[in-house]
Amino acid sequence: MENEEHKPRIKPIIEGAESLSLGISIVVAVLLGVAIGLGLKKLTGITWLLWIGVAIGIAAAIMNVYKAYSKQYKEFEKLAKDPRYNMGKQVDDDDDED
Repeated sequence: MENEEHKPRIKPIIEGAESLSLGISIVVAVLLGVAIGLGLKKLTGITWLLWIGVAIGIAAAIMNVYKAYSKQYKEFEKLAKDPRYNMGKQVDDDDDED
């Protein structure tokens, strides 16, 4: 029974950590890309490989943001269908008819 009481208190902390981890993951993705680029440049001596690494890091950061956006969008869709939050509006599940 005690675990059930602690779940609501921990959930906001976990959600906050997920938001914080998005910012950290963006920085880490770019830094890893730069490190890969520098490693390839040092290994081969070809300067433009550094920019390939930077591009890979930026692409990974953009992908992290897209994944976080998709997750939040699904959560907002659930809330929009919840009768407590739609304020009497009818929410259609069928988007195929348009």
